[in-house]
Amino acid sequence: MKKTSFSIFHLTEEQAIALLYTPSDQLEEPSDRYIAASRLVEHPSERTVQALIQAIHQPGDDLDNRIVRRKSVETLGHLRAAQALPSIRSCLGDDDCYTVENAVWAIGEIASGKDERHISLDEAILEEITNVLTRPGQNYRVVIQTLGKLGYKAAADRIRPWMQADNLMVASAAIATLYRFGDDISAMARVVDMLQDANVNVRRSCLQDLIDTHYYSAIPKIAQSPISMVFRLRAIQSLALVGIDDQAITFTKDVEPYLDQVIADHPDTIELVHEYDQTPTLEFAVNELYETDFGRCYLATKTLLDVYPQKAPEALMTAYEDKAHHDYGGYYHVMRLFGWLDYEPAYKLLVKALHNPEAQFKKARVAGAIALGRLGNPYAIDELQLAWDTATWELQYAILIALNHLDGLNQSELLQSEHPLVQAKLSSLKG
Repeated sequence: MKKTSFSIFHLTEEQAIALLYTPSDQLEEPSDRYIAASRLVEHPSERTVQALIQAIHQPGDDLDNRIVRRKSVETLGHLRAAQALPSIRSCLGDDDCYTVENAVWAIGEIASGKDERHISLDEAILEEITNVLTRPGQNYRVVIQTLGKLGYKAAADRIRPWMQADNLMVASAAIATLYRFGDDISAMARVVDMLQDANVNVRRSCLQDLIDTHYYSAIPKIAQSPISMVFRLRAIQSLALVGIDDQAITFTKDVEPYLDQVIADHPDTIELVHEYDQTPTLEFAVNELYETDFGRCYLATKTLLDVYPQKAPEALMTAYEDKAHHDYGGYYHVMRLFGWLDYEPAYKLLVKALHNPEAQFKKARVAGAIALGRLGNPYAIDELQLAWDTATWELQYAILIALNHLDGLNQSELLQSEHPLVQAKLSSLKG
């Protein structure tokens, strides 16, 4: 099987299973088995499950076999394959910490949930998961998160010491899990404070912990955190829907101002965690827009607006032509800046961003909508209406804000949405 006659990224179930069964030394690329195990998530059949179980038990401790075992466990978790639990459980004692991590996570996925596939775990398995906390070199965050998801309160005393872990991602998970157990409720303030940590991974991790605990009182702080708009919107959506359903918060008072703030995403509404020791050059600030730590991107954005408002538009047009047009982070920030800089020559680029069909550029569509609303060109009303039916809820929300700025809502009587937050915004704007 040295040559394959099909695309490795478009495998049928039969092709993926055949690759999974093929020894690595008979493949053109040893990584093909790993890819096959990954692609089988698209084929949720009993045949797939059995092939993945066999891959877990495949003898050999070489690196290729280990990564296939890890991915097979993960895929079984995604498939929530209860019949694979004994095999996955056997991985809890594996010497490979990544296999253990995936096994813990997969068991949590299989055993959690409220649908008809929900199963109850016996205490012995829960204790095996808890005991991973006593072993060195493990992903303690995943273990603690899983115990929280499974509601295993008997582990509380063994989780409590991890609240003081030097690794803040672990500490956040421990605090959040004990909160879910109804213990140490006041400590959640520490998790909220982590939204302003200098480490972007800590900020993202504690955001997930706030979602998992339904801690909707954190919505205002989430809106200010220097994390990607996508992550903040996901968190606010989740928390808002829970809080409103619990009748603990209202859309108008507790959600709308912060959703508007995040959708608009102006750097002045972000609580920055980085600073420059001297004013950066224009070139440096533009290049910072490509960073994966959005804390640095927001600092650069603020610098471009405050220090280089006259020179930035031309530099941003050059950046767009150079690489921002295919870098989804850079593309988003450049489109957003065109709006905040009131740069009318970018109108056609903003319309193009609004209608961009590529999934990885969906946040740029939001930036395009907000920027078009700010530019004030009435021709944008038709473009915004045209984008409505292909829009995500975030884009629909942005379109409503933009149309309101353009006095175009009265021309948009037929706009409808099934998303409750968009419905609430539409009702709010129309009074």
